[in-house]
Amino acid sequence: MIGRGFIAHAWSNRLRTALKVAGPLALPVAGMGLLYFLQDRLVFNPARAPPIGGPVAPSHRKRAVVLTMRDGTRLRGWWYRPERDCAAPAAGVIYFGGRNEEVSWVGSVISYFEGTHLLAVNYRGYGDSEGRASETALCADALELCDWLKSRPGVDPTRVAVVGRSLGSGVAAFVAAHRQVAAAVLITPYDSILEVARRRFPFAPLRFLLRYPFESVRLARAARAPLLALMSERDCVVPHAHTYRLLEAWQGDKQALCIPGSDHCDVQLNPQSWHAVREFLNGHFARPSACQPPRPLDVCTAFVPPSDALSTVMTAGKA
Repeated sequence: MIGRGFIAHAWSNRLRTALKVAGPLALPVAGMGLLYFLQDRLVFNPARAPPIGGPVAPSHRKRAVVLTMRDGTRLRGWWYRPERDCAAPAAGVIYFGGRNEEVSWVGSVISYFEGTHLLAVNYRGYGDSEGRASETALCADALELCDWLKSRPGVDPTRVAVVGRSLGSGVAAFVAAHRQVAAAVLITPYDSILEVARRRFPFAPLRFLLRYPFESVRLARAARAPLLALMSERDCVVPHAHTYRLLEAWQGDKQALCIPGSDHCDVQLNPQSWHAVREFLNGHFARPSACQPPRPLDVCTAFVPPSDALSTVMTAGKA
């Protein structure tokens, strides 16, 4: 009969052998597990800061809105309407924010949208909006917001554009691929969050781990609206190569603009960014508004392939 001591010794040897084999894999496996379970925070980082108050520019009237999505989730945001009554329906813009953005701050740049309706609604779980963010939910909500704005009295449904920053560029691209929009402005856009993540985690099997790939490059093949891509001069979050891939895939007319002195986190605060957005949208809304006639685009250049390098992208303020 084999003694208990012999059995215990045999199992001890097996355990030591298993640890020697598994040891080098333990840290990578643990890292991938951590990446999988924390990806909601990495992709979405809901901002619940109180809304930014203060007076609204005389060009607009501010109205708080609570919109109920098809599944019953209530989203909260703001609808800025032109102050002056227009003889004809006015154009509209829908803004989609970044991963850590409460969108009430957009009221501080509303003067750049004179004569235009602007809708800015917080994502699920952001601000006072209900629910929990996911790629599917955000994209479905975005289509509902687009349909809602187009149906408002005083809004010309043929002249509604989308503006998306960082994470929101993927949401805006989704709308541009699934709805007819007059134009799209993507601020620091990516080809896909999956590809951006691969740059940071090159050895992780992200195709199987990432639940929210936000593959804008795939959507771009169905997007035919005119596009303005705003890039920051220094972008360590979305390197320019990712923006170039998106631009190459975009099927509509496209332009690129690099904002000097900016980085990924502050490009939306630069007045040159909003001047460019205003000029682009005014130049691409199909018909002039009775409130604000369009002005010609004067700061952007047509997109050129990345093989010609960054020097081919015009910098704001330079001819």
